[in-house]
Amino acid sequence: MKRIALTLVLILLCAPLAAAQDWAQAKVEKSPRHREWVTVKHGDRAVETFVVYPESASKRPVVLIIHEIFGMTDWVQDLADQVAAAGYIAVAPDLLSGMGPNGGRSTSFTQSQAIEAVSHLNPDQITADLNAVADYALKLPASNGKLFVAGFCWGGGQSFRFATNRSDLAAAFVFYGPPPDKDAMARIKAPVYGFYAGNDARIGATVPDTIQQMKAAGKTYEPVTYDGAGHGFMRAGEAPDATPANTKARDDAWARWKKLMAGTQ
Repeated sequence: MKRIALTLVLILLCAPLAAAQDWAQAKVEKSPRHREWVTVKHGDRAVETFVVYPESASKRPVVLIIHEIFGMTDWVQDLADQVAAAGYIAVAPDLLSGMGPNGGRSTSFTQSQAIEAVSHLNPDQITADLNAVADYALKLPASNGKLFVAGFCWGGGQSFRFATNRSDLAAAFVFYGPPPDKDAMARIKAPVYGFYAGNDARIGATVPDTIQQMKAAGKTYEPVTYDGAGHGFMRAGEAPDATPANTKARDDAWARWKKLMAGTQ
């Protein structure tokens, strides 16, 4: 019941913020970087995955990006392009692949349908999809074998949970997502870095206990809370109607994220 309640809270927090994202689509279309959709197969699953390559002559780390509860949106693709611009191979799986009408993915759902579908995804399927996409990306000729994961809103919770299931992560980046179960934290190998909004009481309330639980488990967990920002500030801070607080939080978090990744190469 606790997890169900938290999912409902995430839906209420995120839903009002998911406006049309034509501005994000326009940015992606203007990008000079190579991008493509690939199909990653494992078992009876086929996961449609957005891949963007950096403009680099050397092999680069992989960043696995886990989307919000809205599924694969234009903003997620925009973010993947920004990650590639920073020098990383960005891979963003659509976890609703094959789950829509006629076997479609996120684009075959309305926003409300996508929220409902994502909130009911099977945790084992999520882990298997993420593992398959990570394995695919690490085998790319352009990859140097280093793997990061980052997730947002619902995906933030999934990035934290993925750290409990993936031992070769270099680091996990949790953007305003809930923590995994306390007992699962013992399996975490990578450092976990949190990015939270000051005006996000429900998720913010989980941070103190998470600090204590991760410390008790002997794990690295470094959260930062951005004053005045709202839930979803990485997306909202880029939108044309962004508030100053969300824009500042987005810019500060982006700078921190890049610095942390650069420091673990």
